[in-house]
Amino acid sequence: MLAILAPGQGAQTPGMLRAWLELPGAAARLRWFAAAAGVDLVELGTEATAETIKDTAVAQPLIVAAGLVAADQLGLPGPGDGSTPRWLVAGHSVGEITAAAIAGTLTVEAALTLVALRGRAMAEASARTPTGMSALLGGDPDQVAAHLEGLGLTPANRNGAGQIVAAGDLDALAKLAAEPPAGVRVRPLAVAGAFHTHYMASGRDALAEVAPGIRAGSPCVGQVSNADGAVVTDGQEVVARLVSQVASPVRWDLCMATLRELGVKAVIELPPAGTLAGIARRELPGVKIMAVKSPDDLPAARELIAAHLAEATVTIPAPAGEPDPASTHIVEAR
Repeated sequence: MLAILAPGQGAQTPGMLRAWLELPGAAARLRWFAAAAGVDLVELGTEATAETIKDTAVAQPLIVAAGLVAADQLGLPGPGDGSTPRWLVAGHSVGEITAAAIAGTLTVEAALTLVALRGRAMAEASARTPTGMSALLGGDPDQVAAHLEGLGLTPANRNGAGQIVAAGDLDALAKLAAEPPAGVRVRPLAVAGAFHTHYMASGRDALAEVAPGIRAGSPCVGQVSNADGAVVTDGQEVVARLVSQVASPVRWDLCMATLRELGVKAVIELPPAGTLAGIARRELPGVKIMAVKSPDDLPAARELIAAHLAEATVTIPAPAGEPDPASTHIVEAR
């Protein structure tokens, strides 16, 4: 079983699309993506500064576009090709939209339209109330989560590998920094707001208004959901989860646990890659992990895909349980 992972916001870097534009047809593809998203992805992905692409309304469509450009080059089996699914997808936060497009739940155009709306709506929600996020490294996950809730903070990302991201009121975050749980390091994150919390309710509602108009396809493979680690195979349910997840915690720890239970043998992270591959190396010992960071990585990725799609079909079980923590790689999910 092979897993294709799509990263979330915070993974973007200046100039990250420059090398991809050199591939045949990629520039035209990105211009089409830009038309759907309503932002100049070519300019943003080649010339924009780190400060510019940190903007939530910019970063989210840029990250999804990067993943889709790379996925175009991988030769993954698509809907209706007659093959038995031996792979699945998962995305961290906004990467769930990338994953939904790769699986066939969303068309590329629908994915880019939705992510552009998501980015704008979350940016607007962030501007309503001063909030933020901090990463906590180390400690027992359940004890850390209880400590956060006692401060009125939300464990907005439970990434596994000894990492939880807290989100909420700035005063509460300051108190957390001054009085962290025992054995825990606190690192404030440069983000615009408390993502994946009730502070994003207006962003969730903005997506809920348009979701009934989305014609979800029948995904060719299952998608591991951030909500609970469940493998979702119904397109309409995937869309519903994309909406609710804007204001709900990301349970990447449960996603990793599901990959373990399924016996996943290989993982490929789409660009802008590195963050999820780092977590997977700690959470999935013995699994072949590959981060596609540039077009130079495509031949090896294609070989890995070909090798693992030749394996036997794996039965998908019920949602997974909790994994053991063991990493300090930070994901800033939005």
